[in-house]
Amino acid sequence: MINQFQPPHAHPPFLAPPHPKHSPRQLKILSGTGSDTDKTLFSRRIVIMVKQSIWWLYRMGLKKLLSKSQIVQPISGKIQEVEPSGPDTEDEKYISWLKEHPCALASFHQMMKPAKGKQIVVFLDYDGTLSPIVNDPNRAFMTDPMRSALNDVARRFPTAIISGRSRDKVYAFVKLDDVYYAGSHGMDIMGPPLQVKYHHDKYQINAQDEKGKEFTIFQPAQEYLPSIEKMLKELKTRTCNITGAFVEDNRFCISVHYRHVLEEDYEALEQIVWSVLSDYPCFHMTRGKKVMEIRPSIKWNKGDALEYLLDTLGFSNSSNVLPFYLGDDKTDEDAFKVLKRRGLGYPIVVSSVPRETSASYSLHDSSDVLSFLIHLARWGETSA
Repeated sequence: MINQFQPPHAHPPFLAPPHPKHSPRQLKILSGTGSDTDKTLFSRRIVIMVKQSIWWLYRMGLKKLLSKSQIVQPISGKIQEVEPSGPDTEDEKYISWLKEHPCALASFHQMMKPAKGKQIVVFLDYDGTLSPIVNDPNRAFMTDPMRSALNDVARRFPTAIISGRSRDKVYAFVKLDDVYYAGSHGMDIMGPPLQVKYHHDKYQINAQDEKGKEFTIFQPAQEYLPSIEKMLKELKTRTCNITGAFVEDNRFCISVHYRHVLEEDYEALEQIVWSVLSDYPCFHMTRGKKVMEIRPSIKWNKGDALEYLLDTLGFSNSSNVLPFYLGDDKTDEDAFKVLKRRGLGYPIVVSSVPRETSASYSLHDSSDVLSFLIHLARWGETSA
């Protein structure tokens, strides 16, 4: 079956797909001598081509033209007109990048061919994946359609969110009980009841929620909490005079956001972070999208969290599992590498620009993530 929403990524920007060469059968149809069945099939093909062309024009051309004179408020506070760079160079780079990291929506049916008879498990980042990146981290709300699609997926397949946020914050945004949550880049996991003995079991406890549902809490950085609380207070005090700086408590890590910090103040903010960090040798700093993050220096990241959840779900060394991991952040690369190393599943990067990644497939933005989850839920329903 032809996917009528499949974007023709291989064609140049602003151009519809080239007109195909018609077969003798199609020439008969065009001349009016073909059968009614042939005419119907050919008409459907034309409709699909038109939809593909419209999708392509919007994604690669009209979308940029509509925003060409967009007025934005930059950090400096002065209003300026943004003129985007020419579409040719940017689009050509993105199209070239897509050859190495094909669109997961366009490739969906091909990706699902080996899924028959296997257990699909879905992992996702939150910010930039299930919700767009926003100016205020406290307002990174998930849309109702996204929540509905995620719920449909979680009802059919084991599903987990692995985020740099605190686990409680992610749950407050998502509000779904059928999803497993891993906060602080995987250092605070609420997973399924243990089906196997795990080698880090000293860091985990079994618990029940108010409804009597059993789950396991895994926290490999518990011993670092006192130091994190001290650093958090110090950072908040020392950065309070830097306009736009926001220090976020993410339980087992600290995020220092500078999206609204003036360019001339950034160096001072960075020096403060390094100064505080220098008194805590057991911690290190990583960088994300307009954020500096302080984390315990333990061998644990999103890739380890993914493996932990696969193990506790009972897929430790199973070849009958097909994991999907969708994420947009540098920290998601650790999870992509785990899937690559295991030689199973699909690491999918969410990015609107070319970037170095270990992902095999790509999605353009969170709206594409929504479409992908809808496709996955429908596949699960029809394949049950």
